[in-house]
Amino acid sequence: MIIDLTGTTSSEIASALLRARRNAGSPAMGMVGTIVVVVDEASHHDAMKAANEAGREHPSRVLVAILRPGRGASGLDAEVRVGEGIPGEAVLLRLHGELAKVPESVITPLLLPDSPVIVWWPGGGPKVPADDPLGRLGRRKVTDAAATRRASVDFSARAEGYQPGDTDFAWTRLTPWRALMAAALDQYPTKVTGAEVVSAKGNPSADLMAAWLQQRLGVAVEQKTSRGPGVTAVRLFTPTGPISLTRPDGAVATFSIPGQPDRPVALKRRTTSELLSEELRRLDPDDVYARTLACMVEREAMPADAKKVSAVDRRTAQTAASKAASRTAAADAPAPKQTTAKKSAVKKSVAKKAVAKKTATKKTAAKKSTGKRVAGRS
Repeated sequence: MIIDLTGTTSSEIASALLRARRNAGSPAMGMVGTIVVVVDEASHHDAMKAANEAGREHPSRVLVAILRPGRGASGLDAEVRVGEGIPGEAVLLRLHGELAKVPESVITPLLLPDSPVIVWWPGGGPKVPADDPLGRLGRRKVTDAAATRRASVDFSARAEGYQPGDTDFAWTRLTPWRALMAAALDQYPTKVTGAEVVSAKGNPSADLMAAWLQQRLGVAVEQKTSRGPGVTAVRLFTPTGPISLTRPDGAVATFSIPGQPDRPVALKRRTTSELLSEELRRLDPDDVYARTLACMVEREAMPADAKKVSAVDRRTAQTAASKAASRTAAADAPAPKQTTAKKSAVKKSVAKKAVAKKTATKKTAAKKSTGKRVAGRS
């Protein structure tokens, strides 16, 4: 059911939601929270679609706010959607004029009572989400640095103004990468002397990955560029060889550990709805993200040489990897084939043994026959 409301108010929108639920035959609200999406006109359709898809796992009330500040008259237009393949409820809000400068006055009456609020800015978000009027309403505040060209500047401001509940899709995209690298060190505990992150130019996830590795391992982390897409490789240099996770195509990665065969790992680039679903699963403060942000700011102030892996550590890891590969190749190599001369000698030896055996058999038979004749004469 879709209800269009022009020149409306928050009270009329709430009444329309109640009528729509009753007409749909489900007056009770089975939703777990409210997702507030702050977006522009051009991208509101994709944002609403992603929020509704995430709502299949977490049924929620989705409030999509399109802010249109200007000198025109204040006004509020709304589109209420219940049913129509939507797991919860969706309201598209267009705020005009002065009303767009105080969006919290419209959003607050529409929040579900006694339930968490997640505020999401698909187009990037404010530098300090906790200072935003809508950000103050949310327990979880989700930004996306990859949607802007000033990611490093935004992260610096967000590190200084970090509040519990802040997060960014650039960090969410790293969850499988961080899990695999942590699992590698659990399976193969060794000393890490340096690390390397390879990605497309200007990728904020790569910056966060480098900061996370430096903060957790306390080693120099070097960043290199590739054609992408996104992060294409992460390597940990150890005295026994590199531990690497390489994904050149954005779908399947190769997981390499010294002394073990390479393994393919499904590591596709996730959709926006999958990223949002992950953020909805946990609403507690992400302390690791906070520490990584602080380390990222420290890295920006470091000299370039301090963020490079030493040539000695890199060469040691590569040499160990080459030796391990040689040992593996030697162990897997087939046994050498016998030459023609060896084959001939073996055949002659076998033939001689057969003749000797046959002669011995005949002599034994002759002795037995002679013994029988002698016994008959006597």
